[in-house]
Amino acid sequence: MTLEHNTTAATGLSIRHWWLFAGGLIALQASILLAMGRLPICACGYIKLWHGVVQSSENSQHIADWYTFSHILHGFLFYGAAWLLLPRLPWQARLMAAMLVECGWELAENSNWIIERYRAGTVSLDYFGDSIVNSVSDTLSMVAGFLLAARLPIAATVALALLFELGMALHIRDNLTLNILMLIHPVEAIRLWQGGPPII
Repeated sequence: MTLEHNTTAATGLSIRHWWLFAGGLIALQASILLAMGRLPICACGYIKLWHGVVQSSENSQHIADWYTFSHILHGFLFYGAAWLLLPRLPWQARLMAAMLVECGWELAENSNWIIERYRAGTVSLDYFGDSIVNSVSDTLSMVAGFLLAARLPIAATVALALLFELGMALHIRDNLTLNILMLIHPVEAIRLWQGGPPII
């Protein structure tokens, strides 16, 4: 019996149904962001696959940037949390739960309160919220991280997560850990350190 048959037998839903549900979540996220006043694409008028300059008005406006790695890490963390908290559910249902959390965060992150929090407490002075293209790409990056964690050995997932965090810290002086810390409890010494040039 294939994985698809196993899943269908356990939940009554086929792989196609799960894909439709996932697509619906992405569409809902984009629609709410549009209603919130987020721009569909960068105000610059074009879409780039990669934008690597963090301290610029185009950061978080294109398909991928340095913070894409943080969203892949979200996928790693959500996979582990879902595995621990929802052990009886099939992996597709765990992924949908992770997508709900990620979509919720993307909406919160683009609220005026969080945007102002970033601008006041971090070095992200040019941050005015994500474009819809970037926000949807962030959610898809989380999905990629979740699926990667499902395939890799735990040790490899942890090693890759540490590599992402260290690489980001050394090159852009920011990463998921620092981002969370500075959002919850800004530390002036860290903020000053983050304003320096890349270490590598």
